[in-house]
Amino acid sequence: MSSHTLLLLYGSQTGTAQDTAERIGRQAQRRRIGVRVQALDTYNVANLISEALVVFVCSTTGQGDPPDNMKNFWRFLFRKSLPSGSLRRLDYAVLGLGDSSYPKYNFVAKKLHKRLLQLGANALLPVGLADDQHDLGPDGVIDPWLNLFWQKALALYPPPADLSPIRDEDPLPPRYVFHFLDDATEKLVVKPVLADGQVLPSSSQPFPARVVSNQRVTAPGHFQDVRLIEFDITGSNIQYSAGDVVMLRPCNSTEDVEQFCQLLKLNPDHYFVLKSTDNNTAPVPARLPQPCSVRFLVQEFLDIAAVPRRSFFELLATFATNDLEREKLAEFSSAQGQDELHSYCNRLRRTALEVLADFPHTTAELNVNYLLDLFPEIQPRSFSIASSLQAHPNRIQILVAVVKYKTRLHKPRKGLCSSWLASLTPSHDDVCVPLWVKKGGLKFPQDHESPVIMVGPGTGVAPFRAAIQERIADGKTENVLFFGCRSESKDFYCRDEWEQKIQAGHMTLFTAFSRDQEDKVYVQHRVKEQAKLLWDLIVNKNAFFYIAGNAKQMPTAVCDALKEVLQEEGGVTESQAQEMLDTMEKSGRFQSETWS
Repeated sequence: MSSHTLLLLYGSQTGTAQDTAERIGRQAQRRRIGVRVQALDTYNVANLISEALVVFVCSTTGQGDPPDNMKNFWRFLFRKSLPSGSLRRLDYAVLGLGDSSYPKYNFVAKKLHKRLLQLGANALLPVGLADDQHDLGPDGVIDPWLNLFWQKALALYPPPADLSPIRDEDPLPPRYVFHFLDDATEKLVVKPVLADGQVLPSSSQPFPARVVSNQRVTAPGHFQDVRLIEFDITGSNIQYSAGDVVMLRPCNSTEDVEQFCQLLKLNPDHYFVLKSTDNNTAPVPARLPQPCSVRFLVQEFLDIAAVPRRSFFELLATFATNDLEREKLAEFSSAQGQDELHSYCNRLRRTALEVLADFPHTTAELNVNYLLDLFPEIQPRSFSIASSLQAHPNRIQILVAVVKYKTRLHKPRKGLCSSWLASLTPSHDDVCVPLWVKKGGLKFPQDHESPVIMVGPGTGVAPFRAAIQERIADGKTENVLFFGCRSESKDFYCRDEWEQKIQAGHMTLFTAFSRDQEDKVYVQHRVKEQAKLLWDLIVNKNAFFYIAGNAKQMPTAVCDALKEVLQEEGGVTESQAQEMLDTMEKSGRFQSETWS
């Protein structure tokens, strides 16, 4: 048996699959099983044929797509040229993380499981399909699935008989050790790498874009603060099309950084060098300069303002010396305590920083070497680009709804990224946001003839603003937009721009202001009212139909309205209307991009 029996490979978009894989890795360490944990795209997939036992943990993004850090692996695995028995020596298990309210629920995990079987690999147990909608959350599926997995794995690969398992209450060794530099040491600070104009900006080399403007587009008295923010990308080499997204990583607020350093008795101006420990195969995170200041680590890297996951409480519990705190943390870590944890943490959106303040005795015992085990890295956020390069050369604009709401907690809850963006003042050259661009899910037709019908209520209008600007620049004027918001006077974004384009004959606009009259009117109602026009555009003129916006009820309601239009105007049955929609979707003439 090699020193590393178990390989954990994850495909993660927002960090949940990574967190789950790392949690399984810690369970393996406690069972004295040699383990490696890696993102799928950092692993040399050609080595799979010589692995003994692999667990794949993966989420599904977009319309059934693999996460970004799994795309190269995915392409390789689905090559036609791979021989059917090539993985016959591999024992494996697949755990999918998903949400059954989405149509392509856990699609990636199911497809991966099928493909591994085709290649001759041996599944130790059925594919695990964790579901955010489960009464107990994803853990309602993950916990029993893991119990079964360990039974099977330990029977096949028993750990050394002379080593007893490590108890849950004892901390495992940290992944990294901090070596603090004394003040006299010359601090040669290596700045994080930012892309110059020769390199295409990416997550490892973002481009520092200057904030040109940051303007509120909702009425001053309106409860929702929405911003149109413009970045200067001159010299970045960035090219983008309508439908693409811009990625950026937010920072923690100065106030949170100060509170964190006080709670942990850390000096923000101290510098340290990180070293990987013996049991850790992962290198030091590339985003951290070496040496690094405590301030940089806390402000730009550790996600202290997020709602912590169960794994956070599991690790925190190992530091508790106070009986009351230890009991509470043990309950939050257990399978039985997940309801309690949900009420304490998720329901109120309590942050990791607030949890530390709630458990002062335990926080005082925290060993600094465990910071990177305890807190995940701040994940990049993606925004639909709301401008076109033809209309705004060297610029990227985004539409941002600033997240702020009350719970029972004294302090209002705030979105980390939207609050940070809203706070940036475009006065000085030094207000820069490191960003990069990636292809989005929406693709607009290249030909000049096809009309485009777009349904984008609220900030869902962002990609359509880019598309309309781009299409008009290309001389394509058959653009139909359905836009919805609460009130014509309060949150009708880009109103002046639409009115100019309508007058020029470049677009048609249908609006739904839900709160401006007794009965609520939404975009789906307007879609139904325009049945004749839509039938003509879709059936006679080969129009493309797009939906973008919040994933709650809107996309389904718009789809239902469109099916009614097809039934009413085309005299077809409900199932025939569904078939027409499916055909449009297969050929790319029906597309949607929704977010929760």
